[in-house]
Amino acid sequence: MVLNNIEKLLEKYDNGETTLKEEQQLKDYFSQETVAPHLEMYKPLFGYFLVNQQEQFTKDVPLTTKKVFNYKWLSVAAVAVLMFGMYFNNTKISQEELGTYSENEKQLALNEVRESLQLVSNVFNKGTRQVSYLGQLENAGTQLEYLGDMNKPLNRIFKK
Repeated sequence: MVLNNIEKLLEKYDNGETTLKEEQQLKDYFSQETVAPHLEMYKPLFGYFLVNQQEQFTKDVPLTTKKVFNYKWLSVAAVAVLMFGMYFNNTKISQEELGTYSENEKQLALNEVRESLQLVSNVFNKGTRQVSYLGQLENAGTQLEYLGDMNKPLNRIFKK
């Protein structure tokens, strides 16, 4: 009688129709030492479920919290930038002060500005080269439109 019941439960289990209580009955039956010989193939399956159920994860899981951005320091930095800007805005160089610099110092400053602007120009030109293919795509689109018009000669004649 018990064997007949187990076979019915196994059939339900294979169809995915068993309840948790019925699955527990199957696990209990297959955890015994003696199992019917024709049901021996199910013993490793339910044995695995019993072993797997007893496994526990023992490692600590580090919980990282989201870093909160401190807006207080942002406001301090903004005030520092404003004060720095006001200081340099108030210290404009007059023509008299420019006269105190030698021609060599003026030329040196001019060369440094040129080098800086050349560096900025190189970076911008590099970006422009990377996007230059867009103009070629536009030309190709215009040529395709022209070829489309050539395929319809009557439309081209009647447009004029």
